[in-house]
Amino acid sequence: MLSSAHCAGRSSNRKGNNPDTLVENGSTATLPGNTLASVNLPEWTWFVGKGVSNALSGLSQMVGKELGVTSMDLKWTPASKLIDILDIPDNITGIYLTIEGDTTGHMLLLHDTKIALQLVDRQLGLPKGSTQVLDEMEYSILGEMGNITSSFFLNALADMTNLVLMPSPPSVLNDTAGAVVTVPLTLIMEEYENVFVIRTTFKAEDDDIKGTFIVLIAMDFMTILIDHIKK
Repeated sequence: MLSSAHCAGRSSNRKGNNPDTLVENGSTATLPGNTLASVNLPEWTWFVGKGVSNALSGLSQMVGKELGVTSMDLKWTPASKLIDILDIPDNITGIYLTIEGDTTGHMLLLHDTKIALQLVDRQLGLPKGSTQVLDEMEYSILGEMGNITSSFFLNALADMTNLVLMPSPPSVLNDTAGAVVTVPLTLIMEEYENVFVIRTTFKAEDDDIKGTFIVLIAMDFMTILIDHIKK
């Protein structure tokens, strides 16, 4: 199922750019020379980590349980290979939003559908296992969850850069992993051959809640943020 989607415009890093491969195990990532010669990867990881930490803080407040990062991976990859590298459950519920404002991008909050149903139960104050299907009200709750998570993420980045960064209205998708990821992927591949993927997995201490927060951005997004980081 797919609720109505809202799609932002995209910036100028169009198809035809051929970026070098990201050096994942070093301190520097080599990227397209016409936009950014190199990026200090630890510094960029710290910057993104601030946003992720803030995002999980917002989600923790909403679900009433402390959530912590279990892994964070930053990778420059061909858009066509995105599904292959995500390693997510077969049946998932995704909340998809675009980034709007001074630059653009895409965000996905992904849960195994069983976890998504449990999150709805927590929001409604129902016993675990009460919600069995996702209907209009459940979609609304999950959409708000995505909105809060993305807003907290973008607010952290905006505070560090003085940029205007806003999430679009969320679209909630419940389908196979391939189908859910294909929605933003199709939009990205219309104009970009490569994307910078920020993939964070998180969970509660008791393993009751697990999820994946994914940010997909083009090179222009990364360049603009780095250029505007407050010194």
